[in-house]
Amino acid sequence: MIIGGHGKVALLAAPMLVEGGHSVTSVIRKEDQVADVEETGASARVSDVEHLDLDSTRELVRGHDAIIWAAGAGGGSPERTYAVDRDAAIRVMDAAVAEGVDRFVMVSYVGSGRDNVPEDNPFHAYADAKAQADEHLRGTSLNWTILAPGQLTLDESTSKIEYGDHVTEGETSRANVAELAVGAVGRTDLAGVTIHFRDGNVAIWEAMESLSRRAQETPVAPLREGAAD
Repeated sequence: MIIGGHGKVALLAAPMLVEGGHSVTSVIRKEDQVADVEETGASARVSDVEHLDLDSTRELVRGHDAIIWAAGAGGGSPERTYAVDRDAAIRVMDAAVAEGVDRFVMVSYVGSGRDNVPEDNPFHAYADAKAQADEHLRGTSLNWTILAPGQLTLDESTSKIEYGDHVTEGETSRANVAELAVGAVGRTDLAGVTIHFRDGNVAIWEAMESLSRRAQETPVAPLREGAAD
């Protein structure tokens, strides 16, 4: 299941997942988005996660093996930013735990939990909401992976990234984010890993292999950042 199925990352990820043999449900807010989603090969599910309670959210995610969170308020009022990027995200996580979904891939951003944004800055609500959502995810029993890309662009996929805790800014194509999400969702060996990344020179598959090795080498304290070899 992809939450935020009509977003640019989701619309790129869905056909790759379908081509890889996955059965994909893309959750969208509006009926007029159905056709776009179904063109990807995914099944569209119209449901506004912002306004669902926990029981309705459990019903939404029930029967799925993995969730990719790719939704966002997209700016606007701080109230809606918190409602979507924090509250709805946390409800989906809690519903996933309750329903035994297990695998959860969160599309976050490179500064989550590291940006110190003043409260009078318009970006504060987003930074704070994402940090709280990510921290909640880390405290769950889910097999989670957090993707933390830099500033998103509409550039073509290069299938190559630079990654590690040293990455604090930079541009990242949405196509590369989608490709990494698709690669990560089926890999429980990346559970407990936060990947800070931007466009770079390391093949995405190679980055995942390196992160997997490092995660397996530190079973007591799962790796949350990795640097390229």
